[in-house]
Amino acid sequence: MSSRIDFLDEALAAYVNAHSAGPDEVQRQLIEATAELGGWSVMQIGTAQGAFMTMLASLLQPRFAVEIGTFTGYSALCVAKALPPGGRLLCCDVSEEWTAIALDHWERAGLADRIELRIAPALDTLRSLPDEPAVDFAFIDADKQSYIAYYEELVPRLSGRGVILVDNVLWSGNVANPDQTDSTTEELRAFNAHVIADERVLVALLPVGDGLSMITRRPA
Repeated sequence: MSSRIDFLDEALAAYVNAHSAGPDEVQRQLIEATAELGGWSVMQIGTAQGAFMTMLASLLQPRFAVEIGTFTGYSALCVAKALPPGGRLLCCDVSEEWTAIALDHWERAGLADRIELRIAPALDTLRSLPDEPAVDFAFIDADKQSYIAYYEELVPRLSGRGVILVDNVLWSGNVANPDQTDSTTEELRAFNAHVIADERVLVALLPVGDGLSMITRRPA
């Protein structure tokens, strides 16, 4: 749901959204279309998080960006609208049903020529990429049990100025609650521990949305 900001009460979440850059017309249409999916709509990132991603992409000006987990395409719109001329975004997903909504709204936004959608297991797509460090921006928001595998494919391909964003790393605060031992919580704990122990990178875990890790290469 587009207004969701975990860890904030309803009034403060509304204030944050009201004082962050809002969605454009096509993004609003996409929020409405996604809401029609019912409970599945919770997988859409919030508007404040989307504004953050657009600003970050505007600063980075990525020539090549990768998204793992596209759903109905809102986060892809947030990134694609900030790409420089000639920049492209590769989106990885396995659902033709949900990404059909994405394709429709990318066309409406006039951004379809910047985005390539591959319907296939994301690990297969990542492993098909060249080995050289050409990824300037990446966003991981998919099956949590594969987060470490996605990360390990991306880090060697990350450019010197590149950034990886990873969503849901706080999981409604469950990662810090020792009484929460479900598989998803444990997978996210394992991912967070894996990244902080990785001497190749620097990470900042931000309380944005449901927790957003921002990862860069460690300076030489």
